[in-house]
Amino acid sequence: MRDPTRRRALLWLGLSGATAAGPVAADAPLVVASKSDTEGVLTGAMIARVLERLGLPVRRKLGLGPTLIVRSSLLSGEISIYPEYTGNGAFFTGTETDPVWKSPQGAYETIRRSDAERGLAWLTRAPADNTWLIAVNGALARRERLATMADFAGAVRRGAITLAASTEFVESPAALPAFEAAYGFALPLDRIISLPGGDTSVTARAAAQGISGVNAGMVYGTDGALAALDLVVMSDPLGAQIVYEVAPVIRQADLARHPEIAPALARVFTRLDAETLRRLNARITVDGAVAEAVAEDFLSTNGSLP
Repeated sequence: MRDPTRRRALLWLGLSGATAAGPVAADAPLVVASKSDTEGVLTGAMIARVLERLGLPVRRKLGLGPTLIVRSSLLSGEISIYPEYTGNGAFFTGTETDPVWKSPQGAYETIRRSDAERGLAWLTRAPADNTWLIAVNGALARRERLATMADFAGAVRRGAITLAASTEFVESPAALPAFEAAYGFALPLDRIISLPGGDTSVTARAAAQGISGVNAGMVYGTDGALAALDLVVMSDPLGAQIVYEVAPVIRQADLARHPEIAPALARVFTRLDAETLRRLNARITVDGAVAEAVAEDFLSTNGSLP
C-alpha cells in the first residue's frame, strides 16, 4: 500500500533541494494525483471528490506512479495535491535512523516543518499506521497463541516460523533488523523466502496458504486482505517500526488560493482509522470494487462530502 520504493531514489529526491513551483493562475484546475497502489488511488479519489464538491475545478492523475514520480511532480508543480505517508519523510530528509519517525506526532511534525521550506503543506493525517508488520497464518497463531512481536520472537526461537518478505524488508535496517533488535531474536536466513518485489499480496497469500512452507508474511498495517486470508497481524508494542500515516500534501500556492480545502479534507482523513482503511481496501482488492466508487460511497455514507 505504501509503495515500497527504492530508498536511494527517495533520498536523492529529498536532499536535492527541490522546492514547489511558484504562483499559478487563479482559475487553474487542481491536479489531484496518487501513487499506483490500492490505498493511494482510494485516498486520491477521496481528495478529488471532496474538491469537486467544494466547486473547485479538478483534473485527476490517479495511479500516476511510484513515490519518486509523484513527489517530484508535486515539487515541480505538475500536480497540486496527493496522499503521502509521514514515514516517507524519513527518506525524503535522509534521517531514517532518527527515532522521531517512530512517533506518530513526531513524524508528522518533522516532515510538515521540513516540507514547508519546499513550498508544500501537509494537511490533517489519518489515524492509521500503514507501517511494515508481520502477519502469521491464523491456525498457527491460534495454536501457538501468537499476538505480538514478542510472541513471534518466541516462535522464531522454537523454529516454528518461515517468513516470506521482500529483499528490502529483510535487509533494510528499518524493517526486519529493527524487529530483531527490539524483540531479541534472529530469524535464520534458511527460514526466510526473500522476494525481489514488495507486493504484500504475494507474501500474505504465501503465509495463508503455506506456500513453500511459509507461515508468516510481510504485510502493511492497512492491507485489505488480512481478514479474508485468516492472517493474524503481530502487534508492535515496542514501536520498532517507522510510523506511516497517510495525509494529503498540497502545494502552498494552491492552498493559499483555496484555504477551504484543509478543513474539508480534515473531516475525511480523521475518519480513516486502520480498521476503516482495511475494510475499504478489502472492497477493492478482495471484492473487486472500483476505487472511485468505494471512495464515493464512503464519503456519502459518512457525511464527509461538503
